[in-house]
Order: sequence, then structure tokens, then C-alpha cells
Amino acid sequence: MKRYVEKEVTDQLAYRRKMLQDWRGERLTGHQINLASIDLNLLVALEALLEYRNVTHAGQHIGRSQPAMSRALGRLRGMFNDDLLVRSSTGLIPTPQGEHLAQRLPSALRTIREMVTSRSVISKEWGRGATLAIPDHQALAVLPRLLPWLRERAPHLDTLACLPFDRAMRGLEQGDIDLAVGHIDVQLPGYFRRSLYTDRFACLLRHDHPALAQEWTIDNFATLRHAAISTDSPDHFGPIYDHLPNLREDRSPILFSSVLTAAVVASGTDLVLLVPRRVATQVSAMLPLRVVDPPLEPAPYKVMLIWHERCHHDPQHKWLRKEVAAALETGAD
Repeated sequence: MKRYVEKEVTDQLAYRRKMLQDWRGERLTGHQINLASIDLNLLVALEALLEYRNVTHAGQHIGRSQPAMSRALGRLRGMFNDDLLVRSSTGLIPTPQGEHLAQRLPSALRTIREMVTSRSVISKEWGRGATLAIPDHQALAVLPRLLPWLRERAPHLDTLACLPFDRAMRGLEQGDIDLAVGHIDVQLPGYFRRSLYTDRFACLLRHDHPALAQEWTIDNFATLRHAAISTDSPDHFGPIYDHLPNLREDRSPILFSSVLTAAVVASGTDLVLLVPRRVATQVSAMLPLRVVDPPLEPAPYKVMLIWHERCHHDPQHKWLRKEVAAALETGAD
């Protein structure tokens, strides 16, 4: 026992000398603390010592012998220049500095453990806002299902800000946007895509539209005046359908920035609006418009979930992607 005590005192004095040398070096270099001189294992030992207040029991908790824990305590006393734990009639009791560390050390080590193991607080404990970029027309089809789904599974989700899709890719790269939902034709480097669902196209036109009294052919369809949703996004993200010439349309469409504006105008004019069927179903429930299949089926509209590689391995982001996909894939036709 005497040799253990002498060894502990020697280790403590040596560690204090080393810390003093480091401190003097820090004064010369301008650093507040030399983190390289701190052994993280010592903090793990201190956490156990402050919890059990018994060298033997603390050592058993973290798998160390009693002599190893005694040496660790000696080094800790040198590191903090404080006894930290002192003997009493009931065992070890913490000094004021020890009490202070007992309050702060567990949360600090918990943060480090989460960083090392990549385990973040997720799911129902999600505590920050999530930002979604989504085209105007897809917001009509997606949000009525997505918002209740996320509210049930993440009641502490702050907000779901649905930003315009213009420059969505740049927002994903810079971290201003968490996810984008929409159609994109190309696979951009640095981005990931997941297919959510594929939609067919449908025409929206007023119930008493003259075209409904005629044969619904490609030639007659081409003579109609069309409404179209424009996009000036440099990323080509979110267009509804930009190949109307394939339907042999005779005249350039009238462009609108909002699908609802286009639909309202179509409900009082002879304009025809071509949109994904999910969108058409939602709009026709709000306005006096009829949903009709086009005479020639355009290529299917593929809705994607898009994110940047910077968030690809983040646990919270993985959870959010999974929930968004589950909500929208479940609601697929």
C-alpha cells in the first residue's frame, strides 16, 4: 500500500510539472489550452470516480484495476490542480471543483460519445426546423399528406418551410435546404436522388369547354390554347412538362408562374392545363374543372427526393429522408 501511495504522489507531481510546462508553452504560443496533453481516458475515469466515489467500484465500472484508477486519480489531480475527491468517514467526497465537474462532465462526454458513434437525437426528439424545396404544383399534391405524417412522427419538428424551387440545388449544397421534392432529368455530381413515385399526366379544362363536345383527338387538342407553368430555374428542377410540341400544339402556351393561377384562369376561359394527375385531382376538388386524359400520353412524370452528399450520412437527415419517402410512397397510386 505504501508503494501505491508513493507512486500516486510521484505520478501526481510529475503530471503537475508536465501541465505547468504545457501552460508555460501555451503562454508563449498564445493558446488557452493544449488539448493534445489531455488524455480522454482520464475524463472517463473521472466520470466513474465522481459517480461511484469509490476507487474500486469505479474501476470495475470501466474495466480498470484499483491501482490503475488510483494512478488516474493522481493524474487528474495534477491536471485540474485540485484534489477533486478526498477521504471522509463515509468514503470519498468531492471538493467544490469536483462537484462542479460532476455536473458538467457527463453531458460533455455524452456529446463526445454521440459524435464518435454518429448517434444523434432523432425521430420524435427532432428539435430543429427542416426546410423543403418543392415546386408550386407539387406542393399541392405532396403537402396535404406529408405534413400530418411528420407531425405524428416528429411532434417537435419546428417548421417545414417549403421554399420556391428556384436555385434548389445551390440551397442543398450550402445547407439552406434539407431536401428537395420534384422532377429533375439529370443526375448532378454531388447529389443523390431517390424515386418517390411516377405520375401520369391529365388535362384540366372547364366543365362546359367546347372541346368536350368534339372528338378528343390529337389534331383537335393541338388547336386548343394551352396554359403552362413556367420555370426559370437554372437547375432545370421542377418543370411540369416542357415538351408540348410533342403533342403537336399549334400555338405557344400562355405561361403562368403558379399552377393555381393557371387553373383559376382555365376555369373561366377556354385554356387547357396539362399537369400531373395528382395535381389535377387536388385542383379539381377546389375549382370547377374537369380532369381528362390527354389524347397522347406524354412521358411519365417522375417525382424524386433529392439531397446533397454533405448530408448523406447524417443520422437525422437519414431519418428525415426515410419519413418523407414513406409518406409519399405510401400515398402513391
